[in-house]
Amino acid sequence: MSDPIKARADELAPTIVGWRRDLHRQPELGFEEVRTAAYVKERLDALGLEVHSGIAETGMAAILRAENSSGPGVLLRADMDGLPVTEIEGREYGSKTVGRMHACGHDGHMSMLLGAATILNERRAELDRDVLFCFQPGEEGYGGGEKMIQQGVLDLIEIGSAFALHLWSPFAAGTVHVRSGPIMAAQDSFVARIIGEGGHAAMPHATRDPIVAAAHAVTALQTIVSRNVDPIQPAVVSVGALHAGTVSNIIPDEATLQGTLRSFNEDVRELLKKRAAEVIEQSARAHGCRSEFELESGYPATVNEARAVETVRRVSVPVFGADNVIEPPPMAPAEDFSYFLQKRPGAFILVGAGNEERGITAPHHSAEFDIDESVLPRGAELLVRLALDPG
Repeated sequence: MSDPIKARADELAPTIVGWRRDLHRQPELGFEEVRTAAYVKERLDALGLEVHSGIAETGMAAILRAENSSGPGVLLRADMDGLPVTEIEGREYGSKTVGRMHACGHDGHMSMLLGAATILNERRAELDRDVLFCFQPGEEGYGGGEKMIQQGVLDLIEIGSAFALHLWSPFAAGTVHVRSGPIMAAQDSFVARIIGEGGHAAMPHATRDPIVAAAHAVTALQTIVSRNVDPIQPAVVSVGALHAGTVSNIIPDEATLQGTLRSFNEDVRELLKKRAAEVIEQSARAHGCRSEFELESGYPATVNEARAVETVRRVSVPVFGADNVIEPPPMAPAEDFSYFLQKRPGAFILVGAGNEERGITAPHHSAEFDIDESVLPRGAELLVRLALDPG
């Protein structure tokens, strides 16, 4: 028998792909998504939805009221911002702004959610709960999700569950990936200055060398995971930048380190922060230097609720097939849908968007990144089924 939801998603496929390409051509960074927001709002207004604009500056939410609501509603979220990346040339739908690109699939996320809003609006009579379509700015490190929550997005309707899809090019198109518990890591970063006393490199005894202290600190930081963290708890401490000096024969006055901390458990997260500061301070002191340490707390771990995950698995079967509903391992990238999942039960879902045969294999955040657009109607269909599911 024909499945009417799948058939309607397939009917809308050219429109959804067209939306994605329009949005791909006009990427904007976090909290600068003015044209993006106007584009999305125009389509939500055309559906006659109750649209709330200007949440967290450029974000918005649209409410679809069920005719016979019998319980808390559901939030479906898409992120809106692009990245400071210059896209490779030659794509018909490529970015028209040098230095800006949708290199993480957010253009597809918005298009899938607009598709879901279109179908659900047509099937309003079947809804037994309200739906909040949330278009979030500033996911790429700006904390837009947290700002939307602070400005009341979760108070627009009573929300019982929250879901978000993320296109994922490392996974094959036609698959969906979800797991209970942590799926994405918490992310924190630090900047440390090691301050010594510079001088002539031929007379190092008359200096306090911050480069040597920094080198020891980099090595010692690696022991935090191997010697302080429980071996069954995943964690990452990585130094991504070390800057010091300008020429070969002068020992500089200071060195600067920048690093990232990743974890899935809140106790481990606090341990990493504490030990990173201690290791850098003690490494500096051991070499006659002093240190300054600045920590920037980032997104918390993205933690899926078990019952919501079971719902995702069940409703994904008619969309992707039982064999294509997969449990992935936890991954170290961070995601600010984590803030929504701290407030409401729900799930963050990865939709495979890679295709080796078509050469769609480039990693996220790269200039070559792309998606297999055939997955867009399937993502819209999945969002529709999540909203219609009685739970």
